[in-house]
Amino acid sequence: MLVIREAVQGDIDSIYDMIIAIARHHDQEQYVQTDREELLRSGFGESPKFGALLAEIDEKAVGFVSFIWEYSIWLGKKYMNLNDLYVREQYRGRGIGAMLMKKMQRLCLSHGVYHIRWEVEENNQKAIDFYKNLGAEFKLKGICHWHAKQ
Repeated sequence: MLVIREAVQGDIDSIYDMIIAIARHHDQEQYVQTDREELLRSGFGESPKFGALLAEIDEKAVGFVSFIWEYSIWLGKKYMNLNDLYVREQYRGRGIGAMLMKKMQRLCLSHGVYHIRWEVEENNQKAIDFYKNLGAEFKLKGICHWHAKQ
């Protein structure tokens, strides 16, 4: 039976393993700089910097979605920024990703938040179609990265 719930401290190993898995899937493992200890501190300390929902089948983590709460000066409101959505390969095609997104949407509504934002590679048509099927709008916009150096 599939259960989707908010992640807790004891889920750090599963979350970290899936972060590595999604990075490998996109051939970007070299960019992952966090570790389990940092995730534990930053996600479950006194002032959590991110949240996550976990999808489980028979108490085994099969997917997750991570997010942070942000504020838009244009909207004048808080919104949710989705970081990662991942479902283990052998569990794809069962609607788990859509269920994670819908649970995240309900979490937003329970916080009085009506806007969710995320990034997707413009050539990832499968993901774009998935999000569009949920009712999301795809807007092409450049993303800049600037690493501050001393």
